[in-house]
Amino acid sequence: MYLDHHPSAEDVEKVFAPYYKADVKIWKRFSEKIQVREFSKSAVIKEYNAIEKYLNIIVKGSAGLFVWNGNRDICINLLYESSFMSDYLSFLNQQPTVIKAEALENTVLWSIHYTDLNALYAANKTGLRIGKAIAEILYVRKQREQISLLTQSPEERYLQLITERPEIFQRTPLKVIASYLGLTAESLSRIRKRVTER
Repeated sequence: MYLDHHPSAEDVEKVFAPYYKADVKIWKRFSEKIQVREFSKSAVIKEYNAIEKYLNIIVKGSAGLFVWNGNRDICINLLYESSFMSDYLSFLNQQPTVIKAEALENTVLWSIHYTDLNALYAANKTGLRIGKAIAEILYVRKQREQISLLTQSPEERYLQLITERPEIFQRTPLKVIASYLGLTAESLSRIRKRVTER
């Protein structure tokens, strides 16, 4: 999906098409507001206790959302190409939160500033409906993750991750995956060994 140029209306439409159909004129207005931002591996995209100014779409690379537990970073989300990526709570409220966003690989984002996005929403009813669609995408994803965390064993969550996103084990440090699954790196290694021996 990576583009070496500023996205066109058609490029933006391709990203949104699975979630919302709209006239290409709407996507042209969105594309005009997009900033292309690049981050090196391990670079902080949004710092702890800062305000999220952007709604982002990952067009290349990956990112993690983290909280600090007083001792270490805990990964609460792993995101890859074509995903919306933001500290959405901070973005909606324009208030600081305890969430950090970090690039896990060299990463390219399409970013829309809070002010610009709200202007697009206010411009017409279609813009507002697109905003509703984005909010629903992020809500559904988070609810699924919460249900998984509360109802599945660590091994079941690991097997689901392999099934749904097998590439992450080639692209993401094991300690980050373990943190995302609510495990230590040692526990994850034991589960992986047990699964492969079956």
